[in-house]
Amino acid sequence: MTRRGMLAESPADMSKQSFELSDVFEDLVDWPRRLAGEEPFFRALFERTKARRVLDSACGTGHHAALFHSWGVSVEGADLSPRMIARARALHGEPKGLTWKVRGYDQPAGGEGDFDAVICVGNSLAMAPGKETVRKALAEMVSAVRGGGAVAVHLLNMKKITSGPALWQKCRRADSPDGEALIVKGVHHSGGRAWVELLLAPIAEPGKMRTANIPLIVIEAEEIREMFLQAGAEAVELFGGYSGQPYEPKQSTDIVAVASRPSA
Repeated sequence: MTRRGMLAESPADMSKQSFELSDVFEDLVDWPRRLAGEEPFFRALFERTKARRVLDSACGTGHHAALFHSWGVSVEGADLSPRMIARARALHGEPKGLTWKVRGYDQPAGGEGDFDAVICVGNSLAMAPGKETVRKALAEMVSAVRGGGAVAVHLLNMKKITSGPALWQKCRRADSPDGEALIVKGVHHSGGRAWVELLLAPIAEPGKMRTANIPLIVIEAEEIREMFLQAGAEAVELFGGYSGQPYEPKQSTDIVAVASRPSA
């Protein structure tokens, strides 16, 4: 069984080197393109809520947090992984108004109402050990925003993915401990369960292929809405992506849910 956080070596060649999953995910993302596509959505959200202090929960390597900080917003990036936080700090520094914390999204983020907005993106909630953790995480996020503030979360819409073999989504060239490699990422959905599938194959020695199988929990849009309302949100908007299009269960690739906390 693959140990979480590492890519396991293929039995064909048991290399002694390991490759961190954080490295793989970082190399898979075209960050300038992704942020350019999501920027209008978050600008509109922050303008609507008059956000001056934002929490990026499960921030990973901190690209969203650094983007928001460049807009003049005070941002805290938090992630359960010390390695991710170390990389975020190395990539973006820690100037005034940008701080990094090692903390899970289901842990208290400080005092109630400390933030104007909270985000949790990149399908991070689906990596929770179970739905009770998701429920607790959403409750902590709602508690963390002031009255009139908002929480935005992003998940993959598993209803669109046909149950069965892996749906391969991305293939990119990247550097690895074994030299230049191909990284392939897919999602596998079967029997109400889901996994991220990762393959890393050195171009010079494809026999040294490494694999990872990362379990996900399947969270549907209406479950997110209900959890937010139980946590005290006033209203929940469901979108099918960052363009603000309506969420369609069988057509939308993504679920973007925005929950508003009642004004005091």
